[in-house]
Amino acid sequence: MKKLVIVGCGYLADIVADALLKGLLPGYVLIGVYSRTAAKADRLAAKMEKHGYKCKACKSLEKLLTLKPDFLVEAASPAAMKELALPTLKNGTSIVTLSIGALADTHFCEEVKRTAKDYGARVYIASGATGGFDVLRTATLMGNAAAGFLNVKGVKALRESSFYTPDMETSNKVIFSGTTREAIETFPTGLNVAVAASLATVGPENLQVTMKSTPDFTGDRQRVEIKNDQVHAVVDVFSATPEIAAWSVVSTLQNIASPIVF
Repeated sequence: MKKLVIVGCGYLADIVADALLKGLLPGYVLIGVYSRTAAKADRLAAKMEKHGYKCKACKSLEKLLTLKPDFLVEAASPAAMKELALPTLKNGTSIVTLSIGALADTHFCEEVKRTAKDYGARVYIASGATGGFDVLRTATLMGNAAAGFLNVKGVKALRESSFYTPDMETSNKVIFSGTTREAIETFPTGLNVAVAASLATVGPENLQVTMKSTPDFTGDRQRVEIKNDQVHAVVDVFSATPEIAAWSVVSTLQNIASPIVF
């Protein structure tokens, strides 16, 4: 059995834990959880223990890593990913991350690659609210590729942001246009999928990102388009809630353990 821990004990972590309890991750056992809000970690550990798992609520990342897990699921934030990645990899623990935005920092990304290689660990990028990484990477490898990324949000999700203007209530509006690196600096937690798409294609400096707001729209739309001399591919995903991100972690963990890899 592969030993699993989770950092970030909110809504998405619960979905991963529930998948395990439902038998969807038979090759794994959840042995520990950690959250900066201790009560959240205690709650999730108690939930697992209620179903017969010996799951420890840890008070720090260091305590969590002493459990010697095989995999750490990161469901916290890009800032948390930057803090935990190197110590976790040096522990020989591989990471399944949702906060891909941290890897838009080229220096940090290269440091992560070197550390993973040196310590025999890996970083697995969960697809989150997008997908099609296989065709995106393949089209890029063919050469002469150009790619773009579109994110559409409902105005409700933007009313508390500095980008909100009253005209968003009645008409579509482009609220950001720039490179992926600029996008993740502007929206640290809202465009992780754009960074994932950039890493699978032309890189954070070259993938152009557009974010639009639209009235009466609930959820998120992520559209990645790539073209080369022979291929034109579009991956267009609408998600009403963030649940798909957590389920993409479950899918990644299944793939790691499966004799047939998609």
